[in-house]
Amino acid sequence: MLFCVIKKKENMLKTSITNREIWRIAYPIMLGNLAQTIITFTDTAFLGHLGTIELSASMMAGLFYYVFTTLAMGFAVGIQIFIARRFGEGNLKQIGVIFTHGLFFVLLLGILLLGILFFFSEGLMRIIIESENICNSSIEYLNIRRFGIIFVVFNFLFRSFYVGISNTKVITYSTLLMAVVNIFLDWCLIFGHFGLSGMGIGGAALASLMAEFAAFCFFWIYTFFTIPHEEYGMFRRHRLQPALMGSILKVAFPCMIQRLFSFGAWFVFFILIEKMGETAIGVSSVVRSTYMILIIPVFAFAATANTLTSRIIGEGKGDEVMAMLAKVVKNAFFCSLVLAVATAILPDLILRIYTDDMNLVNASIPSIYVICLATIFGAVSMIYFEAVSGTGNTSAAMALEFGVLILYIAYVYLMTKTSPISSVWTAEWFYDIIMGAISFLYIWKADWRKRAI
Repeated sequence: MLFCVIKKKENMLKTSITNREIWRIAYPIMLGNLAQTIITFTDTAFLGHLGTIELSASMMAGLFYYVFTTLAMGFAVGIQIFIARRFGEGNLKQIGVIFTHGLFFVLLLGILLLGILFFFSEGLMRIIIESENICNSSIEYLNIRRFGIIFVVFNFLFRSFYVGISNTKVITYSTLLMAVVNIFLDWCLIFGHFGLSGMGIGGAALASLMAEFAAFCFFWIYTFFTIPHEEYGMFRRHRLQPALMGSILKVAFPCMIQRLFSFGAWFVFFILIEKMGETAIGVSSVVRSTYMILIIPVFAFAATANTLTSRIIGEGKGDEVMAMLAKVVKNAFFCSLVLAVATAILPDLILRIYTDDMNLVNASIPSIYVICLATIFGAVSMIYFEAVSGTGNTSAAMALEFGVLILYIAYVYLMTKTSPISSVWTAEWFYDIIMGAISFLYIWKADWRKRAI
């Protein structure tokens, strides 16, 4: 008995997952995560040279739009967990069945979300945003961008498929395509080049829409011609199985709600900042764009932790999860440390990408230092948090997120009433420390190794 206990502890300190395999999965996801970040970055960089109003409006409208896309993102995480588990079990044909059920669901979800954005977005923006100038520009942006939701829901599904089967290089290709399309059309449509009329913020929205459409077309074509149809059961007529759909939704629905809570709280964060004045929201626009670039590796390694957790449980190696996560954390930490230090050394150089207003640059620098440290905290907390979902217990992840976010919003509210904008951004430290500690304790102590999905 004592020998068995010692052997089990030894196994928990070892893993068959190598650093090379972690990077093989994470690196393309990093490039894939650039997809939406590049859209945000290029929109912010171009619009920042038009003025603070356009800069702030694109951020508020973009965040509002992303709140709705989080439902598709959460569903895709659920699908990813299922696909990774079947991949680990070697049950490849079932992957195509799961993917088909995902296609059916995201089509209905995309239509529903487009309807909500079409009929309610203007009224909601007028309620949320106090500045009339920012509000009107935000509505102009959303009136065009909202149609992209149909393409985004499918793009998330395809990314989850490729992450689930640990074949993430295609995400690199789709990202490069999105980046080229968005940057070129931003330049043409915002300012008016190649004989086109300058559309300002509306041009940024149209460029983003076309970038999402380009990725949508690419995923379909690439998947049809490169994935072995017979081996994976892809592009086959599969009957809708209510029991399977129910199982998928049982895992995916908490992910959807959790992502909605998370990005919804992020949106509330900026609503509260907007009430501090146009300077505060202008500072936060450029800080947010910088932060989203810094945490690209964090999200990539977190997605890697999620899929590897599910996969090795499917392989019957649940005792290796803690050791695998320690490796992922180490890689994420050092990668994030390099980016954070480089940004902290040259903050003014980075900020001048977004704006020529030196007053805005100088006002943003203290907040940049704050998010540099938040990036390092996130390199630990997000890996363990995503591993909670990877075990299949997405309800626990949802409950954890909900509880922490209540405290997070309360912290932000108090800070916006009493402190400068740089102190408000320390809410990211508060979130990461609590989330990381609880998630680590769950992975360490909870009984999740035999959870079936």
